[in-house]
Amino acid sequence: MSWGSELWDQFDNLEKHTQWGIEFVEKYTKFVKERSEIETNYAKQIRNLSKKYQPKKNSREEEESKYSFCRAFLTSLNELNDYAGQHEVISENLTSQIITELSRYLQELKAERKSHFHDGRKAQQHIESSWKQLESCKRRFERDCKEADRAQQYFEKMDADINVTKADVEKRSSHKARQQAQMRHQMASDSKGEYSSYLQKFNQEQNEHYYTVIPNIFQKLQDMEEKRIDRIGVCMKTFADVDRQVLPIVGKCLDGMTKAAESIEPKTDSKQVVESYKSGFEPPGDVEFEDYGQAMKRTASETSLSNARDKERPAGKSKGKLWPFIKNKNKLSLKLITLNSHVRNLIEGSGPEDFSHLPPEQRRKKLQGKIDELNKDIQKEMDQRDALTKMKDVYVKNPQMGDPASVDPRLSEIAQNIEKLQFETQKFEGWLAEVEERMPSKSDTHRRSGLYETQNNTTVSNNCAQDRESPDGSYTEEQNSETQVKANINPIPPTSSTPEFDDEFDDEETLPTIGTCKALYPFEGHNEGTISVAEGELLYVIEEDKGDGWTRVRRNEDEEGYVPTSYVEVFLETNAKGAMTYI
Repeated sequence: MSWGSELWDQFDNLEKHTQWGIEFVEKYTKFVKERSEIETNYAKQIRNLSKKYQPKKNSREEEESKYSFCRAFLTSLNELNDYAGQHEVISENLTSQIITELSRYLQELKAERKSHFHDGRKAQQHIESSWKQLESCKRRFERDCKEADRAQQYFEKMDADINVTKADVEKRSSHKARQQAQMRHQMASDSKGEYSSYLQKFNQEQNEHYYTVIPNIFQKLQDMEEKRIDRIGVCMKTFADVDRQVLPIVGKCLDGMTKAAESIEPKTDSKQVVESYKSGFEPPGDVEFEDYGQAMKRTASETSLSNARDKERPAGKSKGKLWPFIKNKNKLSLKLITLNSHVRNLIEGSGPEDFSHLPPEQRRKKLQGKIDELNKDIQKEMDQRDALTKMKDVYVKNPQMGDPASVDPRLSEIAQNIEKLQFETQKFEGWLAEVEERMPSKSDTHRRSGLYETQNNTTVSNNCAQDRESPDGSYTEEQNSETQVKANINPIPPTSSTPEFDDEFDDEETLPTIGTCKALYPFEGHNEGTISVAEGELLYVIEEDKGDGWTRVRRNEDEEGYVPTSYVEVFLETNAKGAMTYI
């Protein structure tokens, strides 16, 4: 159906309808714009979420990357970030393919509509003007006809009246009335002709107006409206296609998340826990039976650290174990600070260059990792050296391409770098060999345990097993146990003493030895209550580790204190209560 033929008289309604169509395009453009803003905000929030849970740049990140579930989560975060990028693509495509195009089209649509209705109003005004001229001609013809009729009637009346006077005859002669009537009839005839001619012209213009001009204008409006509707349909299709275009990439992001989740390996992660925290020490030996049924006597040997006050103190009155860090809050805080520092060093990886603050197994892994890193750097430098050497050869063969001497400074610098890296590698390899030599094997541990068990059994056969800790909390000691161990120890004499530490023990009972230990690593012992030891030094154990990571040892009658349990290898006597304890 054509608007021109069917809606020839609906100019005002078509004007309202086309205006409503433009408003609909504006409304749809606004809708797409708000959708684009939603996609932008959503993508921003997703990116912020992904960034928020990204691992921080610290040593903990390296530790977390060893576990498959942490790697899977990181992969999911990266895929989520890519997923957010696709929503940004949706927003950009909505803006470029719909919003921008519709905004430009709206301006064109408004201008086209304005032009068509301007032409329509102009044609309407023209036909209305023609109609007014036709009405004017018609009224003139009507007026002239009436004047002609009156003139004719007057002439006929004058000619038939017998009572007219002579003066009337003179004034209104029949001849004059006839002339007047004839003139009026001529005017009426002329008006009739003019009216007839203009009527014909108006009918022609009206026919052209309603069958040609207005249909053409309305047809243009109809075409404009159909194009507008088609453009809205195309935009709606594009609206869906914009989403559909990113679906393959979104699917890949989701597949990446699924693949990351499927890559999680619980068994591997549990093994990684062993790799991360294995100390390399052997488990403690069996706890020996303590026979309380036999007589318990304390005999002091010549090398015993017990003083005269032990002999004078009545039985059952001796004090319990000495725990120096509990009496003084400052000393307790000092011990906690030392422990926290030690744990922090283990976690964060800070400490000496040779990683001597770590347990043997962890130290070995750190050293091996450092060696691998240095080897990679050496290989990288060597690759650069080879490339520059080839470049220099090319310059030598083709001087026009470059000066061979220009490469020498860089080659010299690389050679120095390789030399430094190789020196560092040798240094770390030496430390690694040292650690691997010191790490105890199971056969060595069993052999040492058997040796001390034989010696202690001999002691027990001659003297009944003495219990270190009596029911009332006091300590007893065999006479020959300390003498036997001292025969194999050459202690390093102390260079200085700590008055505060000695005062702490003045009023306490001297504890008996419960075994010996060998220092695996040097320990400075700067904090109060600790004692410095040298690597390989043999010491007495007077108090085993109670779970806090510290063992109390004695060098001689004047020096005793705490050392980290992980720094010593402990050999407890078989008749002593307790067993070796390691962190």
